[in-house]
Amino acid sequence: MSLVRIHNFAISLDGFGTGEGQSRDAHFGHAGDRLHEWMFTTRWWTPGGSSGVDDAFVQQHDPGIGAEIMGAGKWGHPGWHEDPDWKGAWGPNPPFHTPVFVLTHHPRPPIEMEGGTTFHFLDAPPAAALEVAREAAGGKDVRIGGGPTVVRDFLAARLIDHMHVAVVPILLGRGVRLWDGLEGVEQDYRVETTSSPSGVTHVTFTRAVQK
Repeated sequence: MSLVRIHNFAISLDGFGTGEGQSRDAHFGHAGDRLHEWMFTTRWWTPGGSSGVDDAFVQQHDPGIGAEIMGAGKWGHPGWHEDPDWKGAWGPNPPFHTPVFVLTHHPRPPIEMEGGTTFHFLDAPPAAALEVAREAAGGKDVRIGGGPTVVRDFLAARLIDHMHVAVVPILLGRGVRLWDGLEGVEQDYRVETTSSPSGVTHVTFTRAVQK
């Protein structure tokens, strides 16, 4: 069976995966780009960028992925469902290049974008959404893209096989935390850490016994 993977999910030292005050003009709220600046300097993101530890991790984002699941907060902003012309926060050619299933209480018809990304909208719990995404993935792996609430829900449902978390050396103080309610989740995984000169600590969780 295909694996369920998370890559490049950035959190602050105090565990926040997004900031407070998300809006159309501030996709990550007051956090801005601070959680992801380490990624923007890599060769994966910027031609001629760094090819060190950070790039080695971020390069694992795409290979073997056949579909993605993300939350409504990652796709849009509070109130996006009231704008029928809104096509997501990722521009005309989103960086996913697969079917993407957006979990929302406000479903709408699919939106086909450039580069192979098509957004589908589901009102479904994690296990049911995963079943749909796996069928679309055609035997490839399914990536859980976030935000923190969606990642937390899939972890709580014991559906994640591999997770890469990038711990960024900033303190946000407020926003949406990743780890709340997940006490002991590490017991299901082999956990490894790698430090980068950028100050980011890469933490990987690999299920000890595959399902």
